[in-house]
Amino acid sequence: MKEIACGIYHWSATHPNTGGQAHSYFHVPSRTLFDPMVPDDGLDWFAGGRQPERIVLTNRHHYRQSADYQDRFECPVLCNSFGLLEFDGTDRVVEGFSPPAEITAGVTALPVGAICPDETAVHIASAEPAMAFADGVIRRESGLDFVSDGLIGDDPERVKEDLRTAFRDLLVRDFDILLLAHGEPVVGGGKEALRAFAEG
Repeated sequence: MKEIACGIYHWSATHPNTGGQAHSYFHVPSRTLFDPMVPDDGLDWFAGGRQPERIVLTNRHHYRQSADYQDRFECPVLCNSFGLLEFDGTDRVVEGFSPPAEITAGVTALPVGAICPDETAVHIASAEPAMAFADGVIRRESGLDFVSDGLIGDDPERVKEDLRTAFRDLLVRDFDILLLAHGEPVVGGGKEALRAFAEG
């Protein structure tokens, strides 16, 4: 667990299904988890004054290990309403929201779409404001990128252009940190990095 900005913690863990590193975040002031895996420190790290009150999925595929948190802390899991079909017929209890939507004070879900209907960005208004992303943008060693064409849809170039348009719309928000579900966060200069990526 690493505090990457005032009140924002980041960690990564091996996803049990993909075998890759999945990145998760916790905003302490709002008690909000994003796309959570269980950290190496275990759930005890969240006990007491850091107990989570909600989980926000940036898309339906990022349920990950939310059930462990639900069982321990009885916090709801929230997902873009377009993604709720994913959980029909399962024992996963997930509630929907329709972006743009204020999840709680200072945490606002914003529509992205393009790569999937429930693709969502989440803006965190705080002393060091941030924007969380799902699968529309990832971070490789070379910088921000899209997922491979085989994962992006039947018309990758159209989807990429639609994502760029959605990202340009997000630039009206105040943020300097990118919280990425796939790849290390961008701490400082995040808005300009996203602007350059969206205009690339």
